[in-house]
Amino acid sequence: MIGRVRGGWVLTLVVMLALTACGGKSQGGTGEKPSSLIIATGGTAGTYYPLGGGIANLLKDKAGTNATAQVTGAAVENMRLISKKEVDLAITQGDIADYAAKGSEMFQEGAVGNLQAIGALYQETIQIVVSEKSGIRSVSELKGKKVSVGAPGSGTEVNARQILEIYGLTFDDLSLDRLSFGDSAKKIQDGGLDAAFVTAGAPTAAINELAATTGIRILSIEDDKIQAIIDKYKYYNQQIIAGGTYPKQNAEVKTVAVKAIMSVRAELDTQLVYDITKAIYENTQPLIAINAKAKEINADQALEGISIPLHPGAEKYLKEKGVIS
Repeated sequence: MIGRVRGGWVLTLVVMLALTACGGKSQGGTGEKPSSLIIATGGTAGTYYPLGGGIANLLKDKAGTNATAQVTGAAVENMRLISKKEVDLAITQGDIADYAAKGSEMFQEGAVGNLQAIGALYQETIQIVVSEKSGIRSVSELKGKKVSVGAPGSGTEVNARQILEIYGLTFDDLSLDRLSFGDSAKKIQDGGLDAAFVTAGAPTAAINELAATTGIRILSIEDDKIQAIIDKYKYYNQQIIAGGTYPKQNAEVKTVAVKAIMSVRAELDTQLVYDITKAIYENTQPLIAINAKAKEINADQALEGISIPLHPGAEKYLKEKGVIS
């Protein structure tokens, strides 16, 4: 009798230890299931925030989970919020996710170890915006000009540095400002800036408003410079901003882009992330109504620009869809 009791106690202890190792979950140890998900987005003048709000509503309707979009400093801050487990999902740039996972660039203080991907969303276009009055027609002409390169520590700031480098320029060659998209647009409108780098889905709300009121020009990047950027930084690809994307912008613009991706905390439950992935890729129409960039959200392109590991829930869905063999 004593032996059987001891055996039962050992079994109970093993089960308790197993549950503890999996975070104390009683649902099979598959991961965390928060009662409400927080989606890290960006500033209100960009694409992340409205699209993130649309995805939050989509998850309530199609994945059976409450979700809220949170205003943030965008791509870079979102990775740090994932690391601290302060948010559950985060929209970011594919290049920023790569830096975060590897502990490079602005993440040299430490890699984000719990970062995984759901999949690619859409192209984030590097838009180099100048006031119509400035007369600037090439990136090379930004030397000595008043230029915003995005918020401090942002993905836009890194994009600006890398593109300027191909033109033989550094931040020291500019009269530099580091402003959000909305603040950059306002300062161009007020005459305090000549140009601004904006990395976001086109059309971008802040640029749209500026184009309608002040008049802008979006600089094209020359073909040889585009190729040099792509050759050096593999996460870039060529992108065309079609004529008519913005008011009074009639000609197409050649530039480069990176992928916006949906990332996720690795700790989240597999089935929950499967449901989230399915909801996003199979219900794009409500998102398209918010921003035309959502037309690019397609499971067949879900792996484009992804260099970080997929969450098992996303992997399960993409295998079912035949995207992963």
